[in-house]
Amino acid sequence: MSKPDSFSSLCVVFLKGLAMGAADVVPGVSGGTIAFISGIYERLLAAIAACTPAKLLWLCQGRWRETWQAIDGNFLVALLAGIFTSIASLARLISYLLVAWPELIWSFFFGLILVSVWLVGKQIGRWNAGTFAALIGGAVFAYLITVAVPLQWEATPVMLFLAGSIAICAMILPGISGSFILLLLGLYTTVLAAVKEFDVALLAVFMLGCVAGLLCFSRLLGWLLSHVRHITLAFLTGLLIGSLNMVWPWKQTLTWRQNSQGESVPLVQENLWPVQYETLLGEPSYWQVGLALMLFAVVLVLALEWFGRQSDQ
Repeated sequence: MSKPDSFSSLCVVFLKGLAMGAADVVPGVSGGTIAFISGIYERLLAAIAACTPAKLLWLCQGRWRETWQAIDGNFLVALLAGIFTSIASLARLISYLLVAWPELIWSFFFGLILVSVWLVGKQIGRWNAGTFAALIGGAVFAYLITVAVPLQWEATPVMLFLAGSIAICAMILPGISGSFILLLLGLYTTVLAAVKEFDVALLAVFMLGCVAGLLCFSRLLGWLLSHVRHITLAFLTGLLIGSLNMVWPWKQTLTWRQNSQGESVPLVQENLWPVQYETLLGEPSYWQVGLALMLFAVVLVLALEWFGRQSDQ
């Protein structure tokens, strides 16, 4: 049995939850990426996979302490507290910054995912035809998602349940954003409005889908990491590479959509070089600051990883 988490270690988990929550509300950035680069990915998958119907039976039998330990309860509570705190607070700030300084915020996220490619890829200990194929497959899959034409699912209970189960799977995959999946399905505005208006009925159906998808997919992903680890890591690395297309800072909007407040926001965009951006849009690209923020994200993540290794020794 592993030793209990200290208060300080749970505070660190809470901070990682804050970062995951902030990432998950941005269409194009995955909380799973944050979990991976912060070193809690496999622990998170194991904790989620442990939440089986059998644990409900344990609770009915009064095995409270055993159940809590089996599902890594302290870790999950600290992480979820950070995620929900972030969604309730930091998400508003990030949403504002994405409108006020989009090139700079996306530059930071681009650097974040770029260094994630290195961190995840270096864990692949065996390169062969299978791992190369998985890498390319993951990159192509993620890229096709970023350029996919948005659909328009109806907000029926069945569709909301399915959307929840699909989006939550994307949220725990590095490189694929659950928010962006909802956007592709045409339900991002609906779910966001339900959160703001606290539509209990709609949210309940959506959350049931999230729970179902999370329990099933986390077990599958955990099994893959245990039995075909190198191929799985190669595929996850490919997902990160393919997702870089989505977070490129300089874009031209081709089509627009209306959000829950009736405001026009970008829907389909194409990537531009900074020089093209300034020429076509007639606006400054701030590419120097953007490049600095990319490098800052890389250095920050590498420093956090180094400190994490030192604390584990």
